[in-house]
Amino acid sequence: MVQPTLHHVVCPGASKTDAQTHRMAYWRWGNPSNPRVLFCVHGLSRQGRDFDVLAGALSEHYQVICPDVVGRGHSDWLADPKGYQVFSYVADMVALVQQLRLELGAQAPLALDWVGTSMGGLIGLGFSSLPPEASGARLRRFVLNDVGPRLRFDAIVRIGDYLGKPMRFSAEQEAADYLWRISTGFGPHTPEQWLTLSRPLLRPADEGGYELHYDPAIAEPFRSVTAEQTEAGEKALWQVYDGLANIPCETLLMRGADSDLLDRATALEMTQRGPKARLVEFAGVGHAPTLIAPDQVETIRGFLLA
Repeated sequence: MVQPTLHHVVCPGASKTDAQTHRMAYWRWGNPSNPRVLFCVHGLSRQGRDFDVLAGALSEHYQVICPDVVGRGHSDWLADPKGYQVFSYVADMVALVQQLRLELGAQAPLALDWVGTSMGGLIGLGFSSLPPEASGARLRRFVLNDVGPRLRFDAIVRIGDYLGKPMRFSAEQEAADYLWRISTGFGPHTPEQWLTLSRPLLRPADEGGYELHYDPAIAEPFRSVTAEQTEAGEKALWQVYDGLANIPCETLLMRGADSDLLDRATALEMTQRGPKARLVEFAGVGHAPTLIAPDQVETIRGFLLA
C-alpha cells in the first residue's frame, strides 16, 4: 500500500501564557498539487495514522491531510497544558490551511471536506464557525463521526478515568492488549487490524519498552470539565451546528449504535435541524467507529464522492 509522507506546520502560541510557537505534524496522502483537499482529524488520545485505510481509499481523488493534533504523535507538546483546548486546535488547523494555500498558490479559500472523529468533529465544528476569509477555507462536505453538540457526561468521565495515566509496556502486543481493554467500544477488529491501529500510538520509552505517544498533560483540561460546563457548552455547540445550514455544508453523521457518548436522541435531533445530517448507524459498535471496516469506509467514500 502507498504510504503517506510526514510534514509539519508552525502554529501560533496556544494560550495567553504561551507565546511560543509550536509545530503540528500532519500526514499527507495523494498528490500534493491536488486542490481537492480532505482533512481527517482524530479523537482525543489518537493520532493521524488512524485514517490510513480511509485515506488510502480516497487518495486518488483527494489530497488527504491527517494531522497529529498538538500533544499527540509527531507534533510538539505544549509548555502550558491550558492550550490543550478545541479553540487552540482550530487555530492550528487555520495555520495548516494557510500553508496548504501557499503550496497550491490558491488565491481564493480552499474548498475543504472534513472527516472528524469525536474530538476531530468538534474541531471541525469550531473551524466551520470562522468566515472563509479568516479560516482560508470553505467547508463543502462534513463527516461527524460519533460526536454532536450534546455529549453524555458519564462517557466523558469514563474517558477521563484512563486518559493521561503513566503507562509503560514491555512489548507492542502488551500495549495493544491494554488499548483494547479501554477501547472495546471501537467494535470488532481482527488481532492484526488492532495491532496496526495501536503501533502509531506507541513510542520507545527512555527506560526501555514502550509508552503511549501523547503528552499526559492533555488530560488536565479534560478532567477539569464539569457536568455544568458540559451542559453550558451544549447551547453554543448547537448554534454552531445549526450554522452549517448557512454555509451550506452537506453533513453526514456516523454513529456507533452502542455509543455511550452520542445518544440516539441527539443523533436524531441532528437529522431534523441545522444541516439535517444524514445519519448512518453501525451495529455492534460503540464510541467510536474506527473507519477501517469496509462498510464504514464505503459510507464515507460514497458521501464525499457523490
